[in-house]
Amino acid sequence: MQNDPRSHGLWEMTAPPAPATETLTGATEADVVIVGGGFTGFSAALHLAERGTKVVLLEGKEIGFGGSGRNVGLVNAGMWVMPDDLPGVLGDLYGGRLLDLLGNAPRLVFELVQKHAIDCEINPVGTLHCAVGKSGLEELQARAEQWARRGAPVRLLDAAETARRVGTSAYTGSLLDMRAGTIQPLAYVRGLARAAIAAGARVYTASPVTGAEQSGRRWTVKTDRGSVTADWVIVATNAYTVAPWAEVRAELVHLPYFNFATKPLSPAMQAKILPGREGAWDTEEILSSYRYDRLGRLVFGSVGALRGTGTAIHKAWARRALKKLFPEIGDVEFEAEWYGKIGMTADNLPRFHRLAQNVIGFSGYNGRGIAPGTVFGRVLAQHISGEIAEKDLPLPVTDPVAQSFRPIREGYYEVGAQLAHLVQARI
Repeated sequence: MQNDPRSHGLWEMTAPPAPATETLTGATEADVVIVGGGFTGFSAALHLAERGTKVVLLEGKEIGFGGSGRNVGLVNAGMWVMPDDLPGVLGDLYGGRLLDLLGNAPRLVFELVQKHAIDCEINPVGTLHCAVGKSGLEELQARAEQWARRGAPVRLLDAAETARRVGTSAYTGSLLDMRAGTIQPLAYVRGLARAAIAAGARVYTASPVTGAEQSGRRWTVKTDRGSVTADWVIVATNAYTVAPWAEVRAELVHLPYFNFATKPLSPAMQAKILPGREGAWDTEEILSSYRYDRLGRLVFGSVGALRGTGTAIHKAWARRALKKLFPEIGDVEFEAEWYGKIGMTADNLPRFHRLAQNVIGFSGYNGRGIAPGTVFGRVLAQHISGEIAEKDLPLPVTDPVAQSFRPIREGYYEVGAQLAHLVQARI
């Protein structure tokens, strides 16, 4: 996108075209104006439009330009925080609500894909969280036990079963979560956009918001060439937030994450590496992730940005790491490379904000954007439609709190990932 092959990489190469849209010109009105064209924004637009609400969605660049079109494509249940720890952070009421909502969130993704016939390489066969060493296995044992007590279809696999499913003996075990799976994320968000438009939502791209003013109980959201006046504003920009709601960006630390896509592997190699086509990632602090696309390309990623010296360092590391994990893969060639930004909160949990009267939004997905973004979009639609009161939401209302030393920490993550990948996986 935007003539940058490192913005969306393989997903831009293989996704169906986005629906036709225009730039907003002139003044218009709606019941709800949504700012941000990703999973949350288009899920909210779709669910509101299906309820007969007049919706306008404004996207500053292109559909799926932010994190929604750049990520790995793992449709995961829950968050990084351990299930038993959530009540301690949010309290029993909100902790229980969030666990239930996000534990079942992948189901909504898969249902929407089926209902609206979205061509996005859906593969709901589960994911494998792979344990590195003794500490990694202990973490997964605890996670498995906590989810199993809540009736989730998860299973802890030993080293032998993990090796059979993943194709490497590098791990001490893994957690198989049958609620989860993989999709082509840019294709999915474009499909949500197409469904929202078909339901009656109006979508304008290349229309960055420059300001918002309240008059009485209504808001006028302005762009360079037009404006939308509405009763409600949904801010759905997350890690890619810019003015006028800079406070959302200030509470998120950007963690860069890159992906490389190999050329399609041979059928014999595909039968050895992830033969069940699950998505996988490990328990390392600087984690690695991998999954297949429809044609058998292996998408392999980790923390880091593909810019400056990082491009060569991370690419060399990816080749070494793949060969160390899967020696028979040989010297791989990459067809695509891209990276994006993950919005990390201080406690690795999302936030619900009332930024002003009737200006609301969720943010802080911490690398779990697909399922939470989709289900939070529906929650916003239900709340605005009067189906869910504010006191019954899955998260309490909180004010954005800026994280201290944010630019320094973001620089540290980018440089630190380079240093780690410079020495890791040497063969």
